[in-house]
Amino acid sequence: MGRFDGATVLITGAAGGLGSSAAKGFASEGARLVLSDIDEKALADLAGMLPSETAILAGNVADEKLSEDLVGLAIEKFGRLDIAVNNAGIVQSFVRLPQVPSDEARRVLEIDLLGVFYAMKHQIPQMERQFKTSGKGGAIVNIASAAGLSGAPKLSVYAAAKHGVVGLTRSAAVEYASKGLRINAICPAHTRTAMVDSFVRVSGAPEAEALAELTRGVPMKRVAEVEEVVTAILFAADPANSFMTGHALAVDGGVGAI
Repeated sequence: MGRFDGATVLITGAAGGLGSSAAKGFASEGARLVLSDIDEKALADLAGMLPSETAILAGNVADEKLSEDLVGLAIEKFGRLDIAVNNAGIVQSFVRLPQVPSDEARRVLEIDLLGVFYAMKHQIPQMERQFKTSGKGGAIVNIASAAGLSGAPKLSVYAAAKHGVVGLTRSAAVEYASKGLRINAICPAHTRTAMVDSFVRVSGAPEAEALAELTRGVPMKRVAEVEEVVTAILFAADPANSFMTGHALAVDGGVGAI
């Protein structure tokens, strides 16, 4: 019997490295899935390989209508929404603040911060209604970043967006702590996903050298593996983890301990 047997789990950014691994993790423990990503083909390919009941809807989280439609899809297909993992996000160019193009900054904020706001705006009322009628609460897990807990040189706008995600998480967690919802954030340091691969390519340096530069301030001297971050996501969503809310859980190889 899995930790998430019969639960309906919504995941955005589901076709990426972190999202797809989270989807597989939840599916392996009995969840039914509602998945979204901007890449429609990759989303369909992922759904086709999962062992669970799965509904998909492609779209951009910067469009509020997508968040509304995803909650509607969960209700239409499975009758409820138990867990949401708001994972979709992008990163900015690795440059100092004045060099960030304004349109790029706006796009990062719209996707990384407003995308989470829109998601929670539509997920929370549904979970609250369910708690009122059945006494069964829900859990929201927002994917922030270690850059949302401290300064991040050459990632200023991304850090601002992720600080905002932590602020949304903590504020909503307090608002709904007595209404059956647990809302937490996972704050990973650099993780071996497409974002890190892109940094390595753009750096022009050999991979080992680029990763060494990227992890220079990390006590463990390496990037996180996707599975390590997914473990934290499942922990935060686990119904047995029933007294943790409003927490920004760092998965950072020791950065926050310095």
